[in-house]
Amino acid sequence: MNASRGASRVVALVPAAGQGVRLGESRPKAFVPVGGIPMLRLAIDGLLASESVDEVVVIVPADLLDETRALLPVSPIPVRVVPGGAERTDSVRAGLDATPAATHVLVHDAARALTPPDLVSRVVEQLRSGSVAVVPALPVTDTIKSVDAAGAVTGTPDRSALRAIQTPQGFDAELLRAAHATGVQATDDAGLVELLGAVVHTVPGAAMAFKITTPLDLVLANTLVAQREPGPNESREAVPAP
Repeated sequence: MNASRGASRVVALVPAAGQGVRLGESRPKAFVPVGGIPMLRLAIDGLLASESVDEVVVIVPADLLDETRALLPVSPIPVRVVPGGAERTDSVRAGLDATPAATHVLVHDAARALTPPDLVSRVVEQLRSGSVAVVPALPVTDTIKSVDAAGAVTGTPDRSALRAIQTPQGFDAELLRAAHATGVQATDDAGLVELLGAVVHTVPGAAMAFKITTPLDLVLANTLVAQREPGPNESREAVPAP
């Protein structure tokens, strides 16, 4: 990464087209409220509060563009909405196409709605220090087993070398563009750049950056929001969900 701090442009992409089947909701997961505010809005607020990004681009289904614009915060940092694709990787590519001037790109899951702003800052600082790919990571605390197709245990990996990966994941923009140009589908963007041989560095993750995937996760998130004070870009007032 050759851009200096002054010349760099950090753009956060928020793909938000997932249906959230496991959450048991009838609407796209990013629009499910937590504490009365859609997850997507909370995730955007966290990115803005980090004061580490120059722009946020939200990628949603084409039929939700207007509804999404209606819930965006008023901010001196630009927040734009663009239409996405059928798969997550398609949506990230659409976001990359919409941000040709970016030198660094963050990709952040809207379902990690309570991600602390200082985690966003850690990722960006690691990028600016010279890393081309950065992911937040937490040590794995559960014992992990590998199993075969019949469910029989085939091994027990050493968990001391395992990490649970969170978002935002940060990248040199040209590296991420090259990774997505391969057309490969992956569950996360770090997996794509790994296929190109790039070294992915980790920074300490945060418990609050957990992914809201199941009804139990949603209960936990609602409880946590009810107990915390709002950040500088947040409001206790509910934002209407589409």
